[in-house]
Amino acid sequence: MGAPQITITYCTQCNWLLRANWMAAELLSTFGTDLGSVILRPGTGGIFVIEADGEQIWERTRDGGFPDAAELKRRVRDSVLPDWSLGHADRTPADPDAG
Repeated sequence: MGAPQITITYCTQCNWLLRANWMAAELLSTFGTDLGSVILRPGTGGIFVIEADGEQIWERTRDGGFPDAAELKRRVRDSVLPDWSLGHADRTPADPDAG
């Protein structure tokens, strides 16, 4: 199988191109050539969906808005690049209740 393909479908009516472009740049900056492509696909009707190799990993209404960069990178990694280390983004905050 080739390098993973990420598709970001964004609403043109909502002017979400810049947000989609920023997310694409974040993914390309992090994963580089380990990604085969990041595609921006225009849509309408409030759509904002991110797919990794055809698997939906984020949907704006289902997931409560837009992902931050760290969450998006985790979801891409978990879906198509499971051996990739995200360094500090992989760490979970310390449990405040732990002793």
